[in-house]
Amino acid sequence: MTTENATGGHGDTGGHGDTGGHGDTGGHGESGGTGGRGDAGGGTLRVLGEDKELQERLDAELTAFNNRATGARDEAGLCVRVDDGGELVAGLTGWTWGGCAGINMMWVREDRRAEGWGGRLLRAAEDEARRRGCTEISVSSFSFQAPSFYRRHGYLDTGRREGIPGGHVDHHFFKSLVTDPATAVRLVALVELAADAVEAGHRYEDAVLGLLGRHGGRLERRQRTADGRTEVHLIRFDSHAGYAGFLADPERAALRGELGGAAPTARVLEVHEV
Repeated sequence: MTTENATGGHGDTGGHGDTGGHGDTGGHGESGGTGGRGDAGGGTLRVLGEDKELQERLDAELTAFNNRATGARDEAGLCVRVDDGGELVAGLTGWTWGGCAGINMMWVREDRRAEGWGGRLLRAAEDEARRRGCTEISVSSFSFQAPSFYRRHGYLDTGRREGIPGGHVDHHFFKSLVTDPATAVRLVALVELAADAVEAGHRYEDAVLGLLGRHGGRLERRQRTADGRTEVHLIRFDSHAGYAGFLADPERAALRGELGGAAPTARVLEVHEV
């Protein structure tokens, strides 16, 4: 199911882990559609199950829109498969686009899961993504599938969705293809803004967070209290050296100097997944 914030027509997160995935048709309730309902615009709204024609049209329309918006037009599929005696042993499907890569599905046949095929599929996909010029790769995995597998291979948690059937969780992962994931640093910053300079503090944080990219940093989450005086930032750097470079950035120092005593204060904690 391609959504409006999908990266081109790459479908949703699709295959979670190495048991395959819940697919991208979202076919929950394919017992036929409800009756047509006219609206003020003169169209007819119908609720259906699977509609391949609709999927193909939306995929094409949103891919074209995304390509125009980003200038990236190099979308391509990425597949890796293992066969033995004419029978499928394992496989991986995914995509590359604009320097990014993603894994939709990965599966290893149950009787061959102790042979290391999962790791070899993953490495082959990462190598091909690098060859195509990609600098990062993402994947999602249900908690009953393979989140620990991806963590062992250097993937970092970027989010989670609760409420999966059976009390499970959908984990979202990211991995840099150009830096060593073992050196990555994750930080939580609790930022307090001066009561008499809240708006100026917001502008300062906007500007300072915009400097992260030049030091291998990325803002993963930014949250703010209702009164606007406290923010919580979840930030990742590729290395401690990148974090140190960010702290020493002269532009950051200049921005703080402009606010003087009204500059925000922060408590920063280095954290990891548990």
